[in-house]
Amino acid sequence: MSRLLLSTWLAASFLLPAIAEAADRPKQLFIISFDGAHDNALWLKSREMAAKNGAHFTYFLSCTFLMNEAAKKAYQAPHQKRGKSNVGFAQSDDEIRERLGNIWHAHLEGHDISSHACGHFDGRLWSEADWSAEYATFHATLKNAWKSVGLQEPAGWQDLVDHGIKGFRAPYLSATAGADMIAAEKKAGFTYDASLVTKGPAMPVEEDGIIRFGLPLIPEGPNEKPIIGMDYNLFVRHSKGEEDTADSAEFEDRAYAAFSQAFDRQYNGNRIPLQLGFHFVEMNGGAYWRALDRLVSDVCHRADVACVSYSEAIPMIEARRRLQTSGL
Repeated sequence: MSRLLLSTWLAASFLLPAIAEAADRPKQLFIISFDGAHDNALWLKSREMAAKNGAHFTYFLSCTFLMNEAAKKAYQAPHQKRGKSNVGFAQSDDEIRERLGNIWHAHLEGHDISSHACGHFDGRLWSEADWSAEYATFHATLKNAWKSVGLQEPAGWQDLVDHGIKGFRAPYLSATAGADMIAAEKKAGFTYDASLVTKGPAMPVEEDGIIRFGLPLIPEGPNEKPIIGMDYNLFVRHSKGEEDTADSAEFEDRAYAAFSQAFDRQYNGNRIPLQLGFHFVEMNGGAYWRALDRLVSDVCHRADVACVSYSEAIPMIEARRRLQTSGL
C-alpha cells in the first residue's frame, strides 16, 4: 500500500466511528410554545418567525379571547362570578374574526393548537368536575366561534376542534394535586399535558395515559441561578415584573445567553428535548421575543435539529425510546 493510500485509509478509519456515532444520535428537539395566543399582531409575528426558520410552534389558547360581549356575560368559570376572566375577553367581533383567521392558518401551516382553558384561573383546588366544566366551555366556545361572529367556518374546523386539539397547559402552571386534572384531561380527549416544571430538561413521563411535559429550570444571569425557561419568569427576575424598556437590550442578551446555553448543553450532550415557553405579550420592550427569534434563527436550520410542536415531538420521542430499548 502506498504511503498516500495508507494515510487516506488511516484517516478514514478514525472518522468512521465518529460518523457512526453522529448517525446514531437523535435529533435535538426544540419545543417552543406560547400561552394565551390572543394578540393578532403577535400571531402574525410568530407565524412569520416560524415560516422563516422551518419551525412549528404550539399555541395554548385561552378561549375567552374568542368570546364577544354576549358570550362574556354567559361565561362562568368554576367558583367564579359570571362574566369574570383573569385575562379579559375579546374587544370586538372584528378582533375575533382576525384571531380565528390566525388560528386556522396556523393550523394549516402545521402548528399545534392547544388549550390553556378559558379565563386563566388558578386550578390548584379544582376537582375533576371543575376541570371538566372548564374544558367543556373551551370546546363549546371553539365549536361555535365562527358562527358567533357571523362568519362561515372553513371546512375542517369542526374536525380540528373535535379531534385536533390534543394538549393542555394549566394557567400559572398550577395543577390540581392528585389525579383530578389528569382524569378530566383524559375525558376531554387530550393526549398530553405541558403543565409541569422540571429541574432541568427532561423526557416526558406518562401518567394514566396522558403524556406529561415540563418546562425546565435553566441557569440564568451572572450567578447562573436557575429559573423556569419562560419569558414571564425572566420578566419578574430582570425588572420585578415592571416594564423597563431602557434596559431592553441587556435583558435580551441575558435571555439569549440563557436560552442558547441551555440549548447547547443538550445539543452537545444527551439531546434531551428543550422546551421554552412564552406569552403573547412583549415584556420589557420585546426583549424575550427578540432573544427567541435569535435562537430560532441560529439553530432551527441545522439538519440535526427539529423545531417542532408538542404533537410532533411525541412520536419522535417514542421512536427514540423504542430504538434505545431495542439495544440497537
